[in-house]
Amino acid sequence: MKLDVIKLDGGAAGEVELDEALFGLDPRADILHRVVRWQRAKAQQGTHKVKGRSEVSYSTKKIYRQKGTGGARHGSRKAPIFRKGGIYKGPTPRSHAHDLPKKVRALGLKLALSAKAKSGALVIIENTETDGKTKTLAAQVRNLGWKRALVIDGAAVNEGFARAAANIEGLDVLPTIGANAYDILKRDTLVLTKAGVEALEARLK
Repeated sequence: MKLDVIKLDGGAAGEVELDEALFGLDPRADILHRVVRWQRAKAQQGTHKVKGRSEVSYSTKKIYRQKGTGGARHGSRKAPIFRKGGIYKGPTPRSHAHDLPKKVRALGLKLALSAKAKSGALVIIENTETDGKTKTLAAQVRNLGWKRALVIDGAAVNEGFARAAANIEGLDVLPTIGANAYDILKRDTLVLTKAGVEALEARLK
């Protein structure tokens, strides 16, 4: 499939041939769901923690005598049934990450790219060369109509572009190695540089 290439100022810059194996696949919601769920689970901190019976601060003295009280037998005030006692089987620090085959991860990225191409939300730009000023880039982004956009550059992001984009709300920049299904699907517009297209094709073939 062919797509027009534009410059940051909106001018035409020819066209580019996109690989059907990356940008022409039919959407698969089940695969995208698995990949996004894997990404979010891996990113989850898992630092939730409560104190168990052995960790709460309380005296270890037997709270009252064994017999003759008319109540149940108890030895410790730390028991979970008491107020301020330890929590039974509460959350502890752990990793929420789970495994997902590499082929499924790669397919998820291809499907995310294809979904943007199919919906007409894929834009190809010649490069990210800019004067490094936020004001200039903000005006260009506004003229192009990008509200929530992800820009994927080549192997490395242009420093001036990254610096100018840092203070623009709704504009995010990633190198090709950082391209992932979740970030692509989360934005309304996917913007790829010509170098980014070549690097993605090399990465996913």
